[in-house]
Amino acid sequence: MFKRALAASCVTLLALGAVSACSSSGSSSSASGSVPKVTLMVGGIDKQIYLPYQLAQNLGFYKKYGVDVVLSTETDGGVGAEDAMASGQVDMAGAWYNHTIDFQVKGKAVEDIVQLSGAPGERVMCTPSSNVHSAADFRGKTVGVTDLGSGTDTLTKLLAAQKGLKTSDYSRIGVGAGSTAVAALQNGKTACVMTTQPTVTALEKKGIAYSAIDLATTAGAQSSLGGAWPAAGVLARTDWVNAHKDAAQKVVDALVATMHWINTHSAADIADNLPQSFVSNALVTKADYITALNQDKGQFLPDGIMPAGGPKTSLATEILVGNATSSVNLGTTFTNDFALAANKLEGLTPTTTPADANG
Repeated sequence: MFKRALAASCVTLLALGAVSACSSSGSSSSASGSVPKVTLMVGGIDKQIYLPYQLAQNLGFYKKYGVDVVLSTETDGGVGAEDAMASGQVDMAGAWYNHTIDFQVKGKAVEDIVQLSGAPGERVMCTPSSNVHSAADFRGKTVGVTDLGSGTDTLTKLLAAQKGLKTSDYSRIGVGAGSTAVAALQNGKTACVMTTQPTVTALEKKGIAYSAIDLATTAGAQSSLGGAWPAAGVLARTDWVNAHKDAAQKVVDALVATMHWINTHSAADIADNLPQSFVSNALVTKADYITALNQDKGQFLPDGIMPAGGPKTSLATEILVGNATSSVNLGTTFTNDFALAANKLEGLTPTTTPADANG
C-alpha cells in the first residue's frame, strides 16, 4: 500500500529463521521437493491492518497447509510491496485491493486472491485546534498521508472530493506512519493525518489528536465511502498465479484458517500470538494494543471472501480521484475461487456474500 524502499539487503525478512533475499523465489520447492516456497512482502507488517500475515506464520498455519512463506516488510521511503510484487522481486504482496485497479489501468494484470478486510482500517486523526469534523473542513489545511500516491492519499482525495473540494483547496504531504506521523502533528506540519492502529490509540492517549473520520471498520467504511471498501488482501501477478495455482491455494488455505481464528478469538489472544515488538513498543503498551484491536477488529472478514459491492466501491473511488475509468474490467482484478475452496476444506460456510464478476 505505501511507497517505501527495500531495506539495505533489499528485503528485511521477518519470518522465523528467515534470511535476507533480494529477489522472488519463483515459488521454488524446498529441499524435500514437496513444499513450495513463496515470498510475500507486506505493506507494514507491524500494523494492525496487516496482522493476519504474521499471525498465520506464528500460528504455524503456513506450515500446516504445506507452504513455506517467507515474509518481509516495506521500509520507509521508496518502492512499496505492490510494486515489488509487480516487478517480480517477490511473489505476493500484502497490500490493498485498489492497487489491482491501478495496475490494470497501467496495462498490468494483477489480482487479489484472498480478501482479509472490508475496510481500510484507517482513521483521520486531527489536532484539537484543527476543528476538523469532516473532510469539508480540510479546506486551507494540510493533511498527512503515508506517501503521495499511496492508498491513504487516494482515500484522502476521495473524502475531500465527496465534500466538493478540489486538491488545490487543501494540501497533502507524506508523513509516513507511526512515530513520523505523530511528529507531523506535534510539530504543526499537519492538521490531520490518516493513519492506523496502534498509532491511533497512541495519539488519543497522549491527547495529540482525535478521530475525526472513521474508515477503520466495515460500518465506518459504509458510512463514509458508501459501501464495503476492501483493503488488505494478497495480490499477485495473474501470470504467476496461473503458473503456481497449488502454491497460491495453500497460501489462501492458511490465511482463511487465520481469518476464522481471528473471528473466534479475543484481541488479547491475537496479541499473545504476535511478536512482542508489534504489540509493545515506543508508541503503545500491550494493553493499548489490545484496546485498539478491540476497537477496530470489525475490519477483518471472517472467511477471506471478496464482499459483494466491494470492488465497485473501490472502482468508484479510483474514478472519482481520476485514477481510473469505468472501462476497468473488475472481474479480472480479484478471484474468490481460492477462498471458496479454502472454506470448503475447513468445513466452513462463508458468511460474506461473494462479489460476482461485475464486482
